[in-house]
Amino acid sequence: IHVLFWQNNKERAESALKLREGFIREFGLEGKECDISPGDAAPGHEMCVFGVELAAAGPFTTAQFAFFVPPGYLEECSAWMVQHRGVHDVFIHPNTGCATNDHIKWSSFSGDKWPVDVSVFT
Repeated sequence: IHVLFWQNNKERAESALKLREGFIREFGLEGKECDISPGDAAPGHEMCVFGVELAAAGPFTTAQFAFFVPPGYLEECSAWMVQHRGVHDVFIHPNTGCATNDHIKWSSFSGDKWPVDVSVFT
Protein backbone atom coordinates (compact mmCIF):
# COMPACT_ATOMS: atom_id res chain seq x y z
CA ILE A 1 0.00 0.00 0.00
CA HIS A 2 1.43 3.38 -1.07
CA VAL A 3 0.24 6.89 -0.27
CA LEU A 4 1.26 9.54 -2.81
CA PHE A 5 1.36 13.23 -1.94
CA TRP A 6 2.69 16.64 -2.97
CA GLN A 7 5.97 17.07 -1.10
CA ASN A 8 6.18 20.82 -1.83
CA ASN A 9 2.81 21.52 -0.19
CA LYS A 10 3.59 21.77 3.54
CA GLU A 11 0.00 21.12 4.63
CA ARG A 12 -0.33 18.03 2.42
CA ALA A 13 3.07 16.66 3.43
CA GLU A 14 2.31 17.08 7.15
CA SER A 15 -1.12 15.50 6.70
CA ALA A 16 0.36 12.56 4.81
CA LEU A 17 2.89 11.92 7.56
CA LYS A 18 0.09 12.00 10.15
CA LEU A 19 -1.80 9.42 8.08
CA ARG A 20 1.34 7.25 8.06
CA GLU A 21 1.66 7.57 11.84
CA GLY A 22 -2.01 6.63 12.24
CA PHE A 23 -1.61 3.48 10.13
CA ILE A 24 1.52 2.48 12.06
CA ARG A 25 -0.33 2.96 15.36
CA GLU A 26 -3.50 1.18 14.16
CA PHE A 27 -1.63 -1.94 13.04
CA GLY A 28 1.08 -2.03 15.73
CA LEU A 29 3.94 -1.36 13.33
CA GLU A 30 6.10 0.79 15.61
CA GLY A 31 9.73 -0.24 15.05
CA LYS A 32 8.86 -2.68 12.26
CA GLU A 33 10.87 -1.21 9.39
CA CYS A 34 11.01 -3.38 6.28
CA ASP A 35 14.18 -5.36 5.67
CA ILE A 36 13.02 -6.33 2.19
CA SER A 37 12.98 -4.48 -1.12
CA PRO A 38 9.66 -2.74 -1.93
CA GLY A 39 9.04 -5.06 -4.89
CA ASP A 40 9.84 -8.36 -3.19
CA ALA A 41 7.07 -10.94 -3.22
CA ALA A 42 8.34 -11.95 0.28
CA PRO A 43 6.01 -14.89 0.98
CA GLY A 44 5.59 -15.35 4.71
CA HIS A 45 7.06 -11.96 5.59
CA GLU A 46 5.26 -9.96 8.26
CA MET A 47 3.74 -6.53 7.73
CA CYS A 48 6.33 -3.77 7.80
CA VAL A 49 6.99 -0.07 7.13
CA PHE A 50 9.10 1.35 4.31
CA GLY A 51 10.75 4.75 4.65
CA VAL A 52 9.25 7.99 3.37
CA GLU A 53 10.40 9.16 -0.08
CA LEU A 54 10.14 12.97 -0.09
CA ALA A 55 10.89 13.22 -3.81
CA ALA A 56 10.13 11.22 -6.92
CA ALA A 57 11.81 7.81 -6.62
CA GLY A 58 11.49 4.47 -8.35
CA PRO A 59 8.35 4.36 -10.47
CA PHE A 60 6.67 7.17 -8.52
CA THR A 61 6.57 10.75 -9.82
CA THR A 62 5.99 12.39 -6.43
CA ALA A 63 6.61 11.82 -2.73
CA GLN A 64 5.23 8.63 -1.25
CA PHE A 65 5.43 6.18 1.60
CA ALA A 66 4.52 2.52 1.65
CA PHE A 67 3.81 -0.53 3.75
CA PHE A 68 4.35 -4.20 2.96
CA VAL A 69 1.05 -5.92 3.69
CA PRO A 70 0.78 -9.73 3.48
CA PRO A 71 -2.26 -11.05 1.59
CA GLY A 72 -4.03 -12.13 4.80
CA TYR A 73 -4.14 -8.51 6.02
CA LEU A 74 -4.69 -6.74 2.72
CA GLU A 75 -8.47 -6.34 2.97
CA GLU A 76 -8.39 -4.90 6.50
CA CYS A 77 -5.41 -2.63 5.86
CA SER A 78 -6.67 -1.40 2.48
CA ALA A 79 -10.10 -0.61 3.92
CA TRP A 80 -8.54 1.34 6.80
CA MET A 81 -6.27 3.33 4.49
CA VAL A 82 -9.03 4.15 2.00
CA GLN A 83 -11.37 5.23 4.80
CA HIS A 84 -8.73 7.45 6.44
CA ARG A 85 -6.86 8.78 3.39
CA GLY A 86 -8.52 12.22 3.43
CA VAL A 87 -7.09 14.29 0.54
CA HIS A 88 -4.34 11.78 -0.20
CA ASP A 89 -4.15 9.26 -3.00
CA VAL A 90 -3.68 5.57 -2.24
CA PHE A 91 -2.06 3.11 -4.64
CA ILE A 92 -2.46 -0.59 -3.92
CA HIS A 93 -0.71 -3.36 -5.82
CA PRO A 94 0.42 -6.94 -5.28
CA ASN A 95 4.06 -7.98 -5.13
CA THR A 96 4.16 -11.02 -7.41
CA GLY A 97 7.69 -10.56 -8.68
CA CYS A 98 6.45 -9.09 -11.97
CA ALA A 99 6.88 -5.40 -11.12
CA THR A 100 5.51 -3.97 -14.37
CA ASN A 101 2.24 -5.90 -14.18
CA ASP A 102 2.01 -5.34 -10.41
CA HIS A 103 2.14 -1.56 -10.96
CA ILE A 104 0.11 -1.28 -14.18
CA LYS A 105 -2.27 -4.23 -14.72
CA TRP A 106 -2.96 -5.46 -11.19
CA SER A 107 -3.05 -2.20 -9.25
CA SER A 108 -5.74 0.21 -8.11
CA PHE A 109 -5.96 3.80 -6.93
CA SER A 110 -8.24 5.40 -4.39
CA GLY A 111 -8.34 9.11 -5.08
CA ASP A 112 -6.52 10.57 -8.06
CA LYS A 113 -4.60 8.28 -10.37
CA TRP A 114 -0.93 9.31 -10.64
CA PRO A 115 1.37 8.36 -13.49
CA VAL A 116 3.67 5.45 -12.70
CA ASP A 117 6.96 5.19 -14.62
CA VAL A 118 7.48 1.46 -15.10
CA SER A 119 10.53 2.07 -17.31
CA VAL A 120 12.57 1.77 -14.09
CA PHE A 121 11.77 -1.96 -14.09
CA THR A 122 13.41 -2.70 -17.43
